Amino acid sequence: MSKLGISLYPMHSSVERDMHYIDLAAKYGFKRVFTCLLSVDGDKESILKGFKKTVSYANSKGMEVIVDISPRIFNELKISYNDLSFFHEMGAYGVRLDMGFTGNEEAIMTFNPYDLKIEVNMSNVTRYLDNIMSFKPNKDNLIGCHNFYPHRYAGLSYEHFIKSSQQFKAHGLRTAAFVSSNNAEFGPWPIMEGLPTLEIHRNLPIDVQAKHLFATGLIDDVIISNCYPSEEEMKALSEVNPSLLTFNAELYDGVDELQKTIVFDEFHFYRGDVSDYLIRSTQSRVKFRGRDFKAFNTRDIKRGDILIENNLYMQYAGELQIALKDMDNSGKTNVVGRIKEDEIMLLDYLEPRSKFAFKSYK
Repeated sequence: MSKLGISLYPMHSSVERDMHYIDLAAKYGFKRVFTCLLSVDGDKESILKGFKKTVSYANSKGMEVIVDISPRIFNELKISYNDLSFFHEMGAYGVRLDMGFTGNEEAIMTFNPYDLKIEVNMSNVTRYLDNIMSFKPNKDNLIGCHNFYPHRYAGLSYEHFIKSSQQFKAHGLRTAAFVSSNNAEFGPWPIMEGLPTLEIHRNLPIDVQAKHLFATGLIDDVIISNCYPSEEEMKALSEVNPSLLTFNAELYDGVDELQKTIVFDEFHFYRGDVSDYLIRSTQSRVKFRGRDFKAFNTRDIKRGDILIENNLYMQYAGELQIALKDMDNSGKTNVVGRIKEDEIMLLDYLEPRSKFAFKSYK
């Protein structure tokens, strides 16, 4: 089951503000928390006390906290990879290794007596994961998570993201990636021009970023990387169905109630006999056979248009389609609406026999 998450940066915030954010996240069903312990400059006791308070509060809301840490901090806090009691006492659900060890240490860590999850970096296409696997880890306690990138144009390329994610899925490991709020003001570093995993997500709405990650079939959990998103963003993210690709769509003025019902209320699936031009959902023409589908808005067709065949197409009348390419319109096809522009790219992730749905965004 997929989970949503948030990120906390105690060095740049306050316990009170983070607790308020945790409350909001819990309200919308978020289950994961990513947080950094990459620096303990200053009063270590005070820093760790506040850190532990925040973790405890997140736990009280049923959330799982994974602490990002570097080998340098292991040394500063005198923590050993074969004794993770520090994180257990803190109340953490797991430990993310900002930089890894040799593979053997990671494997040993997965057998910790507290069943803490050991999360490793997914964003490099190397033999690192294969090396860990060669040391026979406890796979139940090994998970992966991508990095995020505050520098514009420095985020992962799509091809690299797919290749690196496939490595983890090939071993059956749980995966995660980050999405970026367009309302947030800070992350872990002074520079922040958005904070996504994928560069192509940098300026997209947060729910579209998540839909894309889920649609790849390679990401289980989606985490907001920067602080603090708007409540509207969190609500939109909570409404994303990881299992059913749901397009935000607008219907045009003049569309009748029957065609609205077909678009928004009927069950849609992509027929198995594939066309280069159309995604066809044909059950509506069966269910509503004999109903009146008058010709309406029969302009030429553009990719991303939502179509319903009218009476002139005879036995096809009532069939719903999504345009994959621009096409001439013979006058037999009603252009009833359109998928939101920044979601049209998601059409590439619908496969034959896939189920899909539409949601009105206006």
